[in-house]
Amino acid sequence: MNADIKKPTVSTPHPVDVHVGSKIRQRRTMLGVSQEKLADSLELTFQQIQKYETGRNRVSASRLYQIGEILDTEVSHFFEGYNDNFKKPNGLSESGQASYTAKKDIMNEKETLDLIKVYYSISDEKIRKDFVKMMKQVSKHVADDDK
Repeated sequence: MNADIKKPTVSTPHPVDVHVGSKIRQRRTMLGVSQEKLADSLELTFQQIQKYETGRNRVSASRLYQIGEILDTEVSHFFEGYNDNFKKPNGLSESGQASYTAKKDIMNEKETLDLIKVYYSISDEKIRKDFVKMMKQVSKHVADDDK
């Protein structure tokens, strides 16, 4: 090994792992599945699920497949939007790792996930559609007031 190459001392999660983890959290939350319930289904601890969701631990392909089965989605779902949410590497950090810049994804916000959960808890489809119309009207009204 070349003595000039520095080994990273602090491991930062790769942006793909962070993205996949956030998509797991997003899907789990939308379905109303707790970390504990997902962990039990996978015979893991909820702490391991937390590590997956933050990207601190990488999810293996077979584990990701299991998670997709439990959360009733395709494995590809966990990668959707990755190229939209991360820019190409900005260069290398002092440790020699690629440095990435993440864009904010409102779909990962707790408020967004709560709103989606509440929306889908409304069993009557007409009421759900009326709710969306009302929200659009409120949004227009607020936007007009801001002018």
